[in-house]
Amino acid sequence: MRSNANKNILYSIILLLLVAIVYLYRQNQQKPIQEIVQIATGKVILSGNTMGTTYGIVYLDKEERDFKEGIDSLMLVFNQSLSTYIPDSELSIFNKSDSLVFDLPFFLPVLEASKVVYEKTDGAFDPTVGPLVNLWGFGPEGPQLKDSVNINNILPLVGFDQIEFDHIRIKKNKPGTYLDFSAVAKGYGVDVVADYLASKGIQNLLIEIGGELVARGVNENGELWKVGVNRPEELGRSDELFSVIALENKGMATSGNYRNYYEADGIKISHTIDPFTGRPVRHGLLSATVLAADCMQADALATALMVMGTEKAINLQEREKDFEIFLIYNDENGEMKSFASNGLKPYLSFVHD
Repeated sequence: MRSNANKNILYSIILLLLVAIVYLYRQNQQKPIQEIVQIATGKVILSGNTMGTTYGIVYLDKEERDFKEGIDSLMLVFNQSLSTYIPDSELSIFNKSDSLVFDLPFFLPVLEASKVVYEKTDGAFDPTVGPLVNLWGFGPEGPQLKDSVNINNILPLVGFDQIEFDHIRIKKNKPGTYLDFSAVAKGYGVDVVADYLASKGIQNLLIEIGGELVARGVNENGELWKVGVNRPEELGRSDELFSVIALENKGMATSGNYRNYYEADGIKISHTIDPFTGRPVRHGLLSATVLAADCMQADALATALMVMGTEKAINLQEREKDFEIFLIYNDENGEMKSFASNGLKPYLSFVHD
């Protein structure tokens, strides 16, 4: 009897083991293939929130290390330096005073990069245009414009050349000047995160913050990272693509007017404000994508091109030649067209008819 009992116990144990093996097998079979590939190739995907938007990060790491905590901590310090929405950030303190001694490491580099692009674009990119952007209704308080007097009062305060800085401090030459790096901060943040991951030994990565990107190395298939350019239609789906660009160790940024606007008296008011006139731009350029050595430069240039319009944007690229562009615009007949600089063409493919 005891022998039969022992056999029954053994049989039960074997049966349970078989059930467990079958269960684990089925569970493994049901896992998405991509998840298994990520584990096999050491592909790590991170996401989160920063600067009032989201970020997405993909990198290859044989050790599958998770750097999310370090990245989030880094971006907290970054925002404490450059956010206009944090009352005690370095930028906010400067805007409420006439000078500031740098404390955090991010203010000076964005000033230096802004000055380069400001001069390169003959003032089309200007971080002091923020009060006009707010005036026209694209700031946190909504439209504030009453009449042309508002513009005339603010225009004298616009001009990046009214700011002076060195490696220690920044000061205003004219009280009331206001800095806003919203047109370059996301691109700069992408570069900061990319450099952080590089310091950890990560060579292959793709980083995106609010649509601005940087790619280094290759993806898990040994190919260049590929990213899409949205079709610039007001009512189009946000994920509807116009073209795809392969990024080879470049930063990429896109600026456009086709979604961020409002209507007043039947007229579309664009969020891109011309720093020379103080008014929204009105031309056929719908979307400007820039590829540059870093994303901060690409971000600033994309904003400047949207101020300049199609023809001037093309002329600037052909003159400078240290960045590539992809423009989507309406011609004189209202038909959607595109333009790609020569250096970009080998990396560009279209997905539209």
